[in-house]
Amino acid sequence: MASLGAICRLKVVKSVDFGVYLDGGELGELLLPKKQVPENCKINDILEVFIYHDTESRLITTTLMPAAAVGEYAWMKVSTVTEIGAFLDWGIQKNLFVPFAEQANRMKEGNSYLVHVFIDKETNRITGSSKIAKFLKDQQPNLKTGDEVDILVAERTDLGFKAIINNCARGLLFNNEIFIPVSEGLRTKAYIKACREDGKFDLILQKPGYEKVTEIADMIFAKLVNNGGFLAVTDDSPPELIKEKFGLSKKTFKKAIGALFKEKRISISDKGITVTPKFSK
Repeated sequence: MASLGAICRLKVVKSVDFGVYLDGGELGELLLPKKQVPENCKINDILEVFIYHDTESRLITTTLMPAAAVGEYAWMKVSTVTEIGAFLDWGIQKNLFVPFAEQANRMKEGNSYLVHVFIDKETNRITGSSKIAKFLKDQQPNLKTGDEVDILVAERTDLGFKAIINNCARGLLFNNEIFIPVSEGLRTKAYIKACREDGKFDLILQKPGYEKVTEIADMIFAKLVNNGGFLAVTDDSPPELIKEKFGLSKKTFKKAIGALFKEKRISISDKGITVTPKFSK
């Protein structure tokens, strides 16, 4: 269903000199300007577009995708600051407006901020806000331990990194359980480690349980094969070396190579791990 601030798949219903019109349902026919129309586009084609107001307050579409649609979050850079608020580059022709009242801290030109995109009820305009907490406080997501989720890394803390889960919940990645490069703005898959009483969630980046061990074992084995069948790493290697080479904790690494050894896919010596002859081809 077509709606303001959403990414939709709409049918081409009319072609004109300055573009094509798409069937917007209750929104009526929506213009896709000529410079955005794909080559060889014809009537009845289905196009993926984003719906927004142009500078003259008309509903319009674009094939450019914003950093975040309505209801979503993204890190965005401030293009300009005026007497009424800040305007952020969010990937389409028109910048996203963030009024001063929606700024957690006064925004500065050139800086990037985590922003939630919503429709202002008073103006019916797509608007941004860096007051993230107020959009998450009443969410009650149906998540349980072990669930795979999409996260956006939001903020670094002394404990680790705060993250937004599935655009609707707050989570935390702890420093001692992060074994890959992580920074603010990263979008990735994660898993629910624990559901807390305060409505927040503890997260991990690696799949829990035996399924995780099997997946990691396959990754280590592939690295072995690509390295000529040998790596100078063992279960006695320093944790720092294991993290550098594989992005894993020593405990997880030991479980994985133990599984490989049990399957007779590798041999282990005091010099390193080697692919067994049976699996070397």
